Amino acid sequence: MLAGLIIKNHKMGRVANVIGASGLVGQQIINQLLFHSEFDKIRIFVRRKTRFIHPKLEEQIIDFDQPESWRHLVQGDVLFSTLGTTIKTVKTKKNQYRVDFTYQYEFAKAAFENGVSTYILISSMGANAKSFFFYTRMKGELEESVKKLNFKRIIIFRPSILDGNRSEKRIGEKMALIFSRYLTRIILKKNRPTPVRVLVSKMVSLSVDQTDGLRLVEGLEILN
Repeated sequence: MLAGLIIKNHKMGRVANVIGASGLVGQQIINQLLFHSEFDKIRIFVRRKTRFIHPKLEEQIIDFDQPESWRHLVQGDVLFSTLGTTIKTVKTKKNQYRVDFTYQYEFAKAAFENGVSTYILISSMGANAKSFFFYTRMKGELEESVKKLNFKRIIIFRPSILDGNRSEKRIGEKMALIFSRYLTRIILKKNRPTPVRVLVSKMVSLSVDQTDGLRLVEGLEILN
């Protein structure tokens, strides 16, 4: 009788899915989610084994180019989509588009079809499907595509340049970050670098918000 009461009163926690787990934002999302009281399981999708070890963690090692082998696994309450790369790393725009658009869209589609209610995307400041610039156009195209999936909740973050310690060296980005820190002290304050820890805290906080519909979070709203 007592055992029955324990089972009956147990409230199942949330299940989060994360892509981009090995990146700057993804790593911090995992660290926060693993110790968040509302989440019972954190499922990450990666190319190779990570260093994360935790009772809540489920690691799925997949081939991102074979969605038929993993799409059924994208289940739960929320998908955090934080994939991103650079042309320097993958050599061509075509390859970057495959990572930043195709992979993320395929995961969003799988999540929607499997009944995941909340989708959270890291986009970019200036994202616009009609942009002249490849990067912001690609980000804008992804935003427009995932909006059509009609998730119960879609939260899109548009941070400025990210301020955090990367494991990989991005010399150009580091120089831009230094310049941006200096410039935005005086003008363009809403475009000042986005501390990753602040961004991630906001993402995790909004992931448990029950407000339905589309929400765009950018500029000072991320920082405040």
